[in-house]
Amino acid sequence: MAIRERGGVPTPPRSSSAPVAGEGDAADLERRIAALAGLSAHDLRIEWRRLYRIEPASRLSRDLMIRAIAYRMQEGALGGLDPATRRRLASLAKEVKNRGSAAFDRGIVLKPGARLVREWQGRTHTVLVIEDGFAYDGRRFRSLTRIASLITGAHWSGPRFFGLKKRDAGKAGDD
Repeated sequence: MAIRERGGVPTPPRSSSAPVAGEGDAADLERRIAALAGLSAHDLRIEWRRLYRIEPASRLSRDLMIRAIAYRMQEGALGGLDPATRRRLASLAKEVKNRGSAAFDRGIVLKPGARLVREWQGRTHTVLVIEDGFAYDGRRFRSLTRIASLITGAHWSGPRFFGLKKRDAGKAGDD
């Protein structure tokens, strides 16, 4: 694959199947990101336009432009955020915009390795919090609600079934 220079940053030629930021191995990506530090503000703006397809805001610092361009390069080469994370971020941004940052609600935060225990009809049920969801009865689940419904045979709020409560906004910093 032939590499060409564009805005001072080596990039592979575009094809219909190649992502915008280009393809290549991790070392190539690392080299391209490291090369950003040597670019002028003018060249960074050119690279920004190429990757984002819009003009960069005039108030962006050079450092922030480098970070955003590097992120976009990584996103093109390695993939971006999953849809659930995108939805969560959009929801959080909307909440902060509407109610201010002081009203920010982290919701229920469970760390991997935590165990949730609930007794139901004489049987003790234990759920293990894992990196990408929950483990119960030898199976993986993305939702506590699905587990609660499986246990009870009826629709239940999973967090409510396992006795989880949101943190009080006023006590968020008291941990």
